[in-house]
Amino acid sequence: MEDVKSTNKTKPLVIAASETAERMATAASNFLDILSPELREKACQSFDGEERFRWHYIPIEMWERKGVSLKELNSNQQEHAFRLMASGLSDKGYEKARAIIDLETILGEIEKKEGEGRLERNPEYYFFTVFGDPTGNGAWGWRAEGHHVSLNFTVVNRELISPNPFFFGSNPAEVRVGEKKGLRVLFAEEDLARQLLASFTPYQKTHAVINPEAPPDILTRNAPKVEFDSVEGLALETMQTYQRELLIQLIHEYIDRLPDEVAQIERRKLRESSLNDIHFAWAGGEERGMPHYYRLHSPFFFVEYDNTQNSANHIHSVWRHIEDDFGADLLRLHYHKTDHHDH
Repeated sequence: MEDVKSTNKTKPLVIAASETAERMATAASNFLDILSPELREKACQSFDGEERFRWHYIPIEMWERKGVSLKELNSNQQEHAFRLMASGLSDKGYEKARAIIDLETILGEIEKKEGEGRLERNPEYYFFTVFGDPTGNGAWGWRAEGHHVSLNFTVVNRELISPNPFFFGSNPAEVRVGEKKGLRVLFAEEDLARQLLASFTPYQKTHAVINPEAPPDILTRNAPKVEFDSVEGLALETMQTYQRELLIQLIHEYIDRLPDEVAQIERRKLRESSLNDIHFAWAGGEERGMPHYYRLHSPFFFVEYDNTQNSANHIHSVWRHIEDDFGADLLRLHYHKTDHHDH
């Protein structure tokens, strides 16, 4: 268990992740190199354009995506696309991502049986986009995205990485029929939060539970920047030691989706931030199977989770940096140093 002591630091540290950055650059370059000129043109976008900030986790019929889809690629090209995806994930994170993609087939079968097949649930409707030049020393980025997966990475100077926004969803949250019956791809994100909620005293719950009704979706949706000034819920500083440890374990469940080198940086940021200022807020029913929502609000990161749709069997979860989504902090530092050097 990580040390949960707090310091006065609230600003995220800027720490190099050179090995992961090189792995991403190599994977992105190899992916682009294996594409035809036509597909490469689709896959490449300007780093400075607005498209880099345009992300979503809803189906393709509801959100037009740029980039090149798995459906347009042959098996070898798909393998390189997944290698790029894997470069931004831990082994556990990659397993979750692939399982979420595979759920599209299961979801399609469920909806057809229920007479609700209005959307095409296709595991090849996942799009890969590279922003800028991964072979240079400047800033570039990449995105892998489709229904319930949105990975957004910004890389600066071949050593600094911003891994946000980072979205995973799951529909169904629990597979209840068929060969995969019992499968819960995002089980820990729910179970750890429930365990924490159940540990609270009645008095603690008066602060932690902010609404008896859960919102229909995460409140920040697909906003390019977290705009959420209101801090609600129970503060870590008021929790017992075992409750604090549960909360840190829940936070790690999100961090540990990332490659080890990046996850270690996020853990260090967590240790050296104002841990006491982290708030856990819950909305909705407390019993399993009831629509529910929670969020984790800290000075530097923001987590939202909801399970309300499809009779509370449909999860959305997102990990974000309040000031550094899409590498905003890293780019400010990069451009400041570049300007200083030029002058």
